[in-house]
Formats: sequence, C-alpha cells, structure tokens
Amino acid sequence: MTTSTEGARTAVPLDGPLVRFRTAAYVTGVGLLGLCFVMVLRYGFDNPTPSAVYSPIHGVLYMIYLVLTIDLAIKARWSIKGTVLVLLAGCVPFVSFLVERRVTHKVKAGQKL
Repeated sequence: MTTSTEGARTAVPLDGPLVRFRTAAYVTGVGLLGLCFVMVLRYGFDNPTPSAVYSPIHGVLYMIYLVLTIDLAIKARWSIKGTVLVLLAGCVPFVSFLVERRVTHKVKAGQKL
C-alpha cells in the first residue's frame, strides 16, 4: 500500500545551508579584512605584489559567499530586498560578521528576512 503526500508540505531543513552560509560569511569577512591589509600595502607602501596575489583569491571567496547566500535565501524564502542586503554585506569590512549573526538568529527562529 502506498500513500500520497502531494498535498502535504514539509519544512525544508535549513541546518546544512545555514552552516555553509555562516562559514562563508566568516571566511568572506576575514578575507575582506585581508584585502584591506594588502590594499594598504599596495597604495601606502607602494608594494603591489601581495595585492596581485590575494585579490583574485578574495574574489573567488566572495563568489562562493554569493552562491551560498542565494542557496540559503531560496530555501528560507527570503525577500529579494533582504537577499540583496545580505549579499552586499560581504562588501563592507566587519558588516558580514554582524549580518551573519542576525541571519542566524532569524533563520533559527523561523523568521523571514
């Protein structure tokens, strides 16, 4: 005997996407601070080598952050405005740390962004 569950909606577990987002937000925040450091070396001390090496690495880390944020946003059904704001949080030093905490609390509470 088989049963049909077409009409029943089950909640999507958000533990995996949330852990991936939190990791990416932390790595992006630290990476952005590293980028600020190499920019000081580049423009303050006229040493472009660290920036030439590190900038592409930071770019890849930020792209991973974007993908994992969109993954969580789709699964948690965030608004477009909330999603864009969280995506932009990875562009400002220290903001990704603050937004990561806020997003974590909201997702764990089952609230939408």
